Amino acid sequence: MTLPGLRERKKQRTRNALIRVALELFTARGYEGTTVDEIVEAVEVSQRTFFRYFSSKEEVAFAVQQMVEERFVRSLGQRPPAEGPLDAMRNAVLSSWDTIGEAITAVVPVGLYLRTFRLIESTPALLAVHLRRSTEMEETIARIIAEREGVDVDADPRPRIAVAAFSGVMRVTGQMWGRGEDQSLEAIRALTEEYLDHLAPALAPHWRDRRAFPDAP
Repeated sequence: MTLPGLRERKKQRTRNALIRVALELFTARGYEGTTVDEIVEAVEVSQRTFFRYFSSKEEVAFAVQQMVEERFVRSLGQRPPAEGPLDAMRNAVLSSWDTIGEAITAVVPVGLYLRTFRLIESTPALLAVHLRRSTEMEETIARIIAEREGVDVDADPRPRIAVAAFSGVMRVTGQMWGRGEDQSLEAIRALTEEYLDHLAPALAPHWRDRRAFPDAP
């Protein structure tokens, strides 16, 4: 693999600095209370430099999440064809978490990543964007699953249903991680695995011991 040149490394450092400082300001002062001028002043670059990397405050607010999502999509596309849809998504997200930690911490501390997650959920403007992005991501994943399974995503509802179930588990996982005491990346990976393992049992017709309901269908 070819290592990036000095110019590319410098550009990456500038981009990372803009993300880190922007998220620090957003979480300290609020998203609405932070301006692009304040971000570029803190990083000591121009507005022109900021807009060379990001089209808006919104884009920089979701930059780390975008990186995580792109890792997952790439991982899903590389899963073996023999894996079923839910297994492929499960294994893709777990393998992504095995490598994403280093990528995240190269840009922002884990604590800042968590505070940004909470900020998004508590800021109406960002939450609306998050929901739109989630819908778009679900559609992307559904089309990948449909292609893997050789079905028409617009004629067969199963890809979108499977992805909706998977996405619901991931949302709950993120919420519970944010509320927990252990807020490490290792913790969210373990929680992701545990909750995904509960998906099939949660969809079973009966949760209680079937011996107590012998006449149940």
